[in-house]
Amino acid sequence: QVQLVESGGGLVQPGGSLRLSCAVSGFTLEYYAIGWFCRAPGKGREGVSFISSADGSTEYADSVKGRFTISRDIAKNTVYLQMNSLESEDTAVYYCTRKGWSGGMDYWGKGTLVTVSS
Repeated sequence: QVQLVESGGGLVQPGGSLRLSCAVSGFTLEYYAIGWFCRAPGKGREGVSFISSADGSTEYADSVKGRFTISRDIAKNTVYLQMNSLESEDTAVYYCTRKGWSGGMDYWGKGTLVTVSS
């Protein structure tokens, strides 16, 4: 059974840091790309970052480049999103998702809430 479970969200002050984790089961990270999306209050879902399956290459939305880093630990079946220099605009529910063979995102976690506020 495929599952993705996010953790690590919380309340942080502007300029602070958080590390989100996405623990996956039912498949291996060597064969599937993983993405992080966010949904801010009153907005649609947006892609934040992706890590490929084959070589672990990464992609970032322009809004987070230089502040967020995606990584993975294949042995632990976990993908991370290190979030630094957080801004109030980063407040959102963050979801991790698996990219299926058809190219679309086929499984999603339930999300973890990140609130950036003083």
